[in-house]
Amino acid sequence: MLAYPLAMTPNEVQSWLDRYIEAWSSYDREQIKALFSDDASYKYHPWDDEIGGADAIADDWLANKDDPRTWEASYRPLHIDGNKTFTTGTSSYSNGSVFWNLWEVDFDDAGRCNRFVEWFMLQPE
Repeated sequence: MLAYPLAMTPNEVQSWLDRYIEAWSSYDREQIKALFSDDASYKYHPWDDEIGGADAIADDWLANKDDPRTWEASYRPLHIDGNKTFTTGTSSYSNGSVFWNLWEVDFDDAGRCNRFVEWFMLQPE
């Protein structure tokens, strides 16, 4: 019997995005790690070297914190093809900066991200 990759639903992707925002707000190491598979790759920009694995991703997040009182974020699924997804949304900071985001988020069969690539643009003033 052939095994097919997980087909994520819009609700499952939205749940993951909501947990991502919660982990970003709390900077709780276990919440961060729970988002990602042990062999996940994470890139803040498409050209960056990847950060590899849930532990390294958590380490990186914890080394580069944003004060949760200084931003708001809203993300939603844009396109889903099996376990490969594109999401969109904004991150707005209290200093007036607004970032428009497009994320490539691929999931493993357990619903954890195993590949994350961020594309973002700063909204002109």
